[in-house]
Amino acid sequence: MTPVVETIRRSVEEQSQFVQRLRTEIARVIVGQQYMIDRLLVGLLANGHVLIEGVPGLAKTTAVKTLAQAMDCKFSRIQFTPDLLPADLIGTLVYNPKDGQFTTKKGPVFGNIVLADEINRAPAKVQSALLEAMQERQVTIGDTTYPLDEPFMVLATQNPIEQEGTYPLPEAQVDRFMLKLKVTYPTKVEEREIMDRVNVLKETKVSKVVAKDELLRAREVVNQIYVDDKAKNYIVDIVQATRNPEAFGMNINHLIEYGASPRATIYLQQAARALAFLQGEGNVFPNDVKQVAMDVLRHRVIVTYEAEAENMTSEDVIRKILETVPVP
Repeated sequence: MTPVVETIRRSVEEQSQFVQRLRTEIARVIVGQQYMIDRLLVGLLANGHVLIEGVPGLAKTTAVKTLAQAMDCKFSRIQFTPDLLPADLIGTLVYNPKDGQFTTKKGPVFGNIVLADEINRAPAKVQSALLEAMQERQVTIGDTTYPLDEPFMVLATQNPIEQEGTYPLPEAQVDRFMLKLKVTYPTKVEEREIMDRVNVLKETKVSKVVAKDELLRAREVVNQIYVDDKAKNYIVDIVQATRNPEAFGMNINHLIEYGASPRATIYLQQAARALAFLQGEGNVFPNDVKQVAMDVLRHRVIVTYEAEAENMTSEDVIRKILETVPVP
């Protein structure tokens, strides 16, 4: 281990003390779902937004609320509905007839952790209202632009598109999410524990165990985690393979309509750094990249109609790419 990596690893060890406290507090409410919780922490540390997909009742909203309640941050929840308006998210100008002045009424997007619940229940114009906030960390109301406080993170939940009363998210917005998670049903053992533990008459009180400054310091350390040339080239190879699979010996061009954007390259590196931080490492290993690749890419690789006719999803294509691209 080089002296630089060893120094970074010591910083990781020092600044990651809060992670176990946070995990323990979340586990008081959420049974199982370790994959979802780990990826929420990756998004939090990597300064990225997270889209969580799953059928109703899998604790998606509860997990996000619990994460926010365990941190000393401002939490906002927006329930997306078909009649929601952009002003309901970002705020609006309110006219005061007494003095003839307009005052700014800020919307719920002015929070640190913003839960966009069932985001695909609202039409595109409302979903697009989040674009400026998610990408540029600012909101424009009237003629004035307001910067959003750090940390700022959108955690959105959605039901599968096949369900009635949902709208597909615009591609431009989907690309703003660093990770897209697919939440599955609990195991038999976990479901029994859920039944034994949950008291429908009394909600478990969550304590604030992480200060805002702790998170911001941890993010600084995440940015310093070392990524060597081999890991960087591996990231680029994976993303390039989604656009030009023939160059890597894969005959799947007919299955891919659009490959991943350069934003995927940036997010893959940052998510791999966050995962290395959670594991107490000072550098990124190729396996870290491979572990987060599916979550970073599944919503960025668009498959063709031919692929859909063959019941091939973007996950199938990405799995093939990860199996084929050589790991350094």
